[in-house]
Parts: sequence; C-alpha cells; structure tokens
Amino acid sequence: MRIASFGFRSLPPSEGSAGADKFALEFLPRLAERGHIVTAYNRLYPGQQKGPDEYKGVHIVYFRTIRKSGIDTLWHSFRVMLHILTKNKVDIVHIQGNNAIFAFLLRLFGKNVVQSIDGVEWEREKWSWAMRKLVLANAYLAVHASKYIAIDNVFTREIFEKRFKRKFDFISFGSEVKDNGDTDVLDRLNLVKGEYFLFVGRFIPDKGLQYLIPAFEKLNTGKKLVLVGGSPNPTQFEEDLKNTQDNRIVFPGFMYGQDTITLMKHAYAYIQPSDIEGLSPVMLSVMGLGTPIICSDIRENLFIVHDDALLFEKSNIDSLRDTLEYALQHRNEHLAKSAKAKSRILRDYSWETITDQYLEIFNRTNSPRLSNNRHMLPELTGPSPKELRTTKELN
Repeated sequence: MRIASFGFRSLPPSEGSAGADKFALEFLPRLAERGHIVTAYNRLYPGQQKGPDEYKGVHIVYFRTIRKSGIDTLWHSFRVMLHILTKNKVDIVHIQGNNAIFAFLLRLFGKNVVQSIDGVEWEREKWSWAMRKLVLANAYLAVHASKYIAIDNVFTREIFEKRFKRKFDFISFGSEVKDNGDTDVLDRLNLVKGEYFLFVGRFIPDKGLQYLIPAFEKLNTGKKLVLVGGSPNPTQFEEDLKNTQDNRIVFPGFMYGQDTITLMKHAYAYIQPSDIEGLSPVMLSVMGLGTPIICSDIRENLFIVHDDALLFEKSNIDSLRDTLEYALQHRNEHLAKSAKAKSRILRDYSWETITDQYLEIFNRTNSPRLSNNRHMLPELTGPSPKELRTTKELN
C-alpha cells in the first residue's frame, strides 16, 4: 500500500517532539520494512534545517510552519492536505491527533482516512470553556470523517463509544526500545547511575510537574531530579517551573534517542505525575527497560502498571512526597515490582504486534469486502474498572 502519515512533528524526533513522534519513529519504518510505500510529513520551525529525504525507508516531506500553539498544527496540516490531494496518490492517509477538519476534507475528496487518538482532548485543563466545546465539536467531526479510528487506551475508547454510539479499535503503544549501549550523557549532565529520579515529557499542566517539583523540594535526599523535555511553544507555566531554587533539579532540555534511553535505564526511578494521560509510551519504554516506576493513581496509569509500581494520589503534593520517601526506604520492594513489570510489558506490548494490528485496519479500510465484514482486533489484557478501584484503595 501507499501510506501517507502526519500529525506528529518530525521523523526522527527533534526539538518539541512528544508521544506522537515516538509512535512515528517506531511504526512508520516498520511499515516500510514490510514493503509498503510510506511518506511522512515533517514540520520545520524557524531556525530548523531540513534533514534527509529518507529515514529507514520512509520518504520525508518537509513543510515550514510557525512556533505558535495550535496555529502551527493547522498551517502544517493544511499544506500536507494539499500535497496529498495534488501530488501524492495514496491508498491510506494515517493521521495522528487533533486534525479532524483535514480528515473530513480528505475523506470528501475520496481518500481513505484512519486516525489515531490518544486522549480525551476536551477534558484537558489547557483549554478554556469555549475551546473545550470547539475541541469536542472537532471530535464529532473526526468520528464522522474517518473510516476507522484507533484509540490507544481502553478508557478513552469507552468514553468515545458512549458519547458517539460507535465502536472503535483499541491499539496500544509499544514498549520495546533499541538499546545500543550507554552514551556519555550521564557525564555531560554530571549524573551518577542510580542517583537521580527522572521525568521525560512536555512541560504542560496535564503532566503534573507542578506537583512533582514542590514534592521533591521537600524530600531530604542527595539524589537529583532530572526533568527532560519541555513544551514546543514555551509558556509562563514552563518558566515558573524552571524558577525553582533547588540546585538538585536539572533541566537538560530536549533529548532524544540513545541519550534518553541511557537516562531511563540508569534512573533510580521514573516518575509520571500526570493528571491526564493516554497509554503513556514513555512509561511503557521505561518499564520495558526494567526501571522502577512511581506514578499518579489515574486509571490510565493503573491499566499499564497493574500493581507493579508505587502509586500516589493524583494532584497531591504531600502524597507524592511520601511516595518518593517510601521509594528511598524500600528499594528491594520497588526493584521486585520493576522486574515483574518488565516481563509483563515486553510480553504484552510489542511494536511488531501493533504494526500488525494497524495493517489489519489499513487492509480493512482499503478493501470493501473486509470493511463489510469488520471484526474487532484482539484486546490487550488489563485490570477491570473494579480491579482498578480495589488497587487504588489498597495503595
């Protein structure tokens, strides 16, 4: 098949990248390896230079955009849509994220569109009331514009199915990372193996750093806290986070590839303090490496970690501080949990299996016969809602 994909920032990841870019990095080259003709559409922000025209068999097309939240996505997606309609004859258009209007227009012009959705956007705190209504309207448009939609966690799928009265496929992120050996990143950041806590992600309210930083500031330890990443369009929220006076807290900026893997592998523990989360690709990667996890008790996190992590109450600084202290005092228990998690995650969350599942949808989308005899993909197993409530109460 000829497949076009957009909705991420760049392949391979560059500054400002997030979970969608990790997905593209693992998924699109696997499609190319299997003989499909794949085009990825990268964004070029001011000051960035065009990279290679091909990455691991994936053809790369670049379009310049601007660093302004929301507008950069709209402008880039508009140009991608025009390119697909006029210059790129494809069988499948695969779209990640909040691009419903372009999915609708592409479908209007006869393109087969499959979307990947990773969360309930209209519930995110970053949006005003009016914007939440607009994002919800966009979700309605996405549902009616796409032939099929794959959702990366069962709880978001449950919300979508209840609201839109339609069945959706559940396809998770994968867990494997290609560990090519340690880099010198620990030396560059003046870190010691096992002597730092780690977070990797965007610096936005959803991710909970406004709880993690003050909780860590209250912790009596010589270990450091390393916060990798940021937001693509820095806000006052991010600047406020970086105003901490605690010199144990390290902000190395954006880091990708093997440097990030090295940091994950040698962290004392990885911390995911999110208020809102999908099926976190970073958590899956960290658990696949065998690194202990500390996370908020939101049900999306619980679905991944089962009882193989230390939990704290969502949005609660004191609860997080107590859990960090517990992790320092009960190392063997935490390591036992991480070993159990590694075995389970590597078994259940394979990128090869995920590629198989998406190709099943693509083939179904591209074939009227398969579309008329649609079947749901096999489910990954996780705790039931009742089991999640019991787990939360016990922790």
